[in-house]
Amino acid sequence: MITETDRKYLKHCVELAGDALGKGDAPFGSMLVSHEGEVLFEDHNRTSGGDDTRHPEFEIARWAARHLSEEERKKATVYTSGEHCSMCASAHGLVGLGRIVYASSTEQLKEWQKELGVKTGLLRGLSIQDVLQYVEVDGPDEVLSEEVRALQYVYHQKS
Repeated sequence: MITETDRKYLKHCVELAGDALGKGDAPFGSMLVSHEGEVLFEDHNRTSGGDDTRHPEFEIARWAARHLSEEERKKATVYTSGEHCSMCASAHGLVGLGRIVYASSTEQLKEWQKELGVKTGLLRGLSIQDVLQYVEVDGPDEVLSEEVRALQYVYHQKS
């Protein structure tokens, strides 16, 4: 269940996605929040330089592995504008991060891309639950997913 506190963090992730779009990157933004509610790390997509692994969720996993104990990682929550891809979900699981909350789902993204005539990429577009087990996952958010949709439409219409 997505709470009002969760929505506050998700809203910031959508803003980070807008920052990514403004810099020519695909519009995705994410943040890592401690069990106590402290924002530990935030980032947005940085793929326009040619490295398609520069997803914010992957960067969060790498940062958490270097800076947090196993217990801190387990209790932390990752908030993100879009559901993790299989690469990011795997990284999340491998470093032992906790709950994931997302504004828009992979299924929504695939539908939007289909509407826009965007070719499918190499990844299958699996849900987090198809990649990970034993991780609490909440999303999508009805209202914020529409904001993400608008960003995705702008991005793909520029491409």
